[in-house]
Amino acid sequence: MAHFLGKLRSLLSLIVSLSLFFFFALPFASPVASLSTVSITETANRTLVCALIKTPGQKVFLNCTSFPAGIQIPANIDASFTGIVGGDRFLCGLRGSYFSTPSALVCWRYSANGTEYSYRRIYRGPPVTELDSGDAHVCGLANGTSRLKCWQWRRFNRTPAPRNWSSVAVGGDYACGLMGTGKVACVGENDLIMNDTPNGNFTAVAAGSGHACAISVDNKLECWGAAGNDRPEGVFVSVALGENRSCALKDNGSVVCWGQGNFSLPEYLGDTSFVAIEAKRRVFCGVLTSNYSLCCWGNEHFESRPGSMVFDNVLPGPCRRSQCPCLLPGSGNLCGQGYAVCRPCINPAPAKHLPPPGPAPAPAPTTAPPPAPPPAPTTAPPTAPPTVQPEGLHGKLVVFLVVGCVGSASLLSVFGFLLFRYCQGRVCRVHDSGRLEETPHPDQTTNPPPQPGPLEKRLSHLVSMDSHLEEFPLQVLARVTNGFAEEFKIGTGSFGSVYHATLDDGREVAIKRAESTAVSSPHLGGGGPSVRRQNEDKDRAFLNELESLSRLNHKNLVKLSGFCEDGDELILVYEYVHNGTLHDHLHKFPDSPLNSWVARLRVALDAARAIEYLHVYAIPPVIHRDIKSSNILLDKSWTAKVSDFGLSLMGPEDDESHLSLHAAGTFGYVDPEYYRLQILTSKSDVYSFGVVLLELLSGYRAIQNNENGVPRNVVDFVIPYILQDEIHRILDRKVLPPNPIEIEAVRYVGYLAADCVSLEGKDRPTITEIVYSLERALATCLARPKLSRSSTESSTA
Repeated sequence: MAHFLGKLRSLLSLIVSLSLFFFFALPFASPVASLSTVSITETANRTLVCALIKTPGQKVFLNCTSFPAGIQIPANIDASFTGIVGGDRFLCGLRGSYFSTPSALVCWRYSANGTEYSYRRIYRGPPVTELDSGDAHVCGLANGTSRLKCWQWRRFNRTPAPRNWSSVAVGGDYACGLMGTGKVACVGENDLIMNDTPNGNFTAVAAGSGHACAISVDNKLECWGAAGNDRPEGVFVSVALGENRSCALKDNGSVVCWGQGNFSLPEYLGDTSFVAIEAKRRVFCGVLTSNYSLCCWGNEHFESRPGSMVFDNVLPGPCRRSQCPCLLPGSGNLCGQGYAVCRPCINPAPAKHLPPPGPAPAPAPTTAPPPAPPPAPTTAPPTAPPTVQPEGLHGKLVVFLVVGCVGSASLLSVFGFLLFRYCQGRVCRVHDSGRLEETPHPDQTTNPPPQPGPLEKRLSHLVSMDSHLEEFPLQVLARVTNGFAEEFKIGTGSFGSVYHATLDDGREVAIKRAESTAVSSPHLGGGGPSVRRQNEDKDRAFLNELESLSRLNHKNLVKLSGFCEDGDELILVYEYVHNGTLHDHLHKFPDSPLNSWVARLRVALDAARAIEYLHVYAIPPVIHRDIKSSNILLDKSWTAKVSDFGLSLMGPEDDESHLSLHAAGTFGYVDPEYYRLQILTSKSDVYSFGVVLLELLSGYRAIQNNENGVPRNVVDFVIPYILQDEIHRILDRKVLPPNPIEIEAVRYVGYLAADCVSLEGKDRPTITEIVYSLERALATCLARPKLSRSSTESSTA
């Protein structure tokens, strides 16, 4: 208890210090809002620059242009936007005025060459007040709170993060921001950024692909991460970071640039004054102080343009109807209706505030802008914020009352928390099941992780959690299959044989029976040299499939009816799917209803929708690990259903996370990156599905002998023809040649399959993008819309 009281005394001292800091330091920390009116999108060595343009009629609209030409300009950009962001092959716009309800965040996602895009609204709700993007992710402050929310970064939203954010800066794989105290906090997966976050109080923070910078309360620049301490000296008000290069805006409007390859501001812009700057990877753009024109620099496309001018009349910042520490002179007239553009402050700076929301005051005359803040000394800038001197008894009382209230509230909160932890440590025990991993290898004898409980306990838990599961008596299943006779056998799954039977109530079912003496199967992860290892694999596959299908429900997934566990017998019972496997229709049956391109595209779309449900909508997500044509079944109406979850795993949360484990799957379908690196993501299923698409198009097996009897992979054989635009040479001869309308869709799916089997997972589309592409391809066959043969790869995978 004495130790506890000692810690309490230390915390009391800390509370007093923090209270004093809040009232004496914070008035001089004026964070710059992170909401941009300029965005930069890069794709296929082209750059799409967009900006919010202010018209003489006080209308703000979004304008975009491509350098060089080739990126398709979005058609639906005529709505009113309050902020825009861009990144690697995506552009997002925020709709809704500041402090209005609701806000909407919409995004355009581009294909690899930029000639196609998909449009999607990713957020609608309470106002988004801050917004920024990195190469792939978008983050902001939403719901009227100071808690960080990210889109296109699902795993992040499940990771604890500080709650009192006041601004947001998003980098390649991390996000930084200012806390309410002026401190910088960073979250993500970049160790250099996490480990080197600076101490002190700051007014602005910016993030690049691999480094970050912040501006201190005395307007000095501090950088960390990949850039280290490589930074210029001077008095700065904002900074923009790209990929191994940076630019910063000085208090006099000049810009200084530095970085890899002696990067610097072009000479013809050396005397130019800017009011705002923006960056993404190689490209930097700035809004001119003189006329609010936008000019860009950083690559050959802009260097060859006289003056690098892109747009005129660019809004120099978001129009806000909130209290700003410092205002952009004349922006009240620019924004109108009581709104203005905030600008960074030079310390010290008297506070200038916009009026609170209400009736709009009359605009100030342009000839009499608000007085500028007094200039800070350039020879000896202050190193610490000055203290506040309250005037008279009233000022002293206010300070003492506020400090006393905050201190008392903080003391009670901390005391309650410590008391709870003190008692909890002696009374409570918290169980943490830890991270999901594969069963350890038998030779891992040093500090082995906890083993799963007995099979019976896990089954009991499953039954108690999911009452719809039916437990079948072994005698019943043996009777309806005549003792599991050979004539009832219809196939083999990942851990045993499958039988067709009719139950006493008339239900037709497929019965999958594990076989403890089964030899090693074609699965990379199945089987072993000993019966003990075989039985462990059998138990694990049985539980994987039972746990997965007992909680999943989708029309394109095979439905689990129940199970049987009796001694060594492990049996799963499914709905019976009448028309067999896709593998048989492609490779065994000479004649099939699937011998048309429309039918094959429907099957592909059904299977893709099933995988999308597993990756996106299941909680937690499921990675199948054994997508192949023999695990895609066809029911009476020729609807495709994905089956066989014996190798499936729960997680990871998104493509940025992974599970490290031994590769599993079927030869010919296994993701080579997963097999080589032993790192599993949802993109491994995408690769396997790409192989299935190639089977549907070509009619070749995943592994098939060539004319010399040498096995070859369908990927190695078919993809070169697709990329040479000669897909007609490898199309399945059992299907009539596609007509002029169908060939467009078939080529489109060919390029989609090529994207799916890219060697690196990051270059593959997400399953949601695959579903969208297959929907378009099928619609082309049925309704004749215009399609491009471009790659379907997207930036937000």
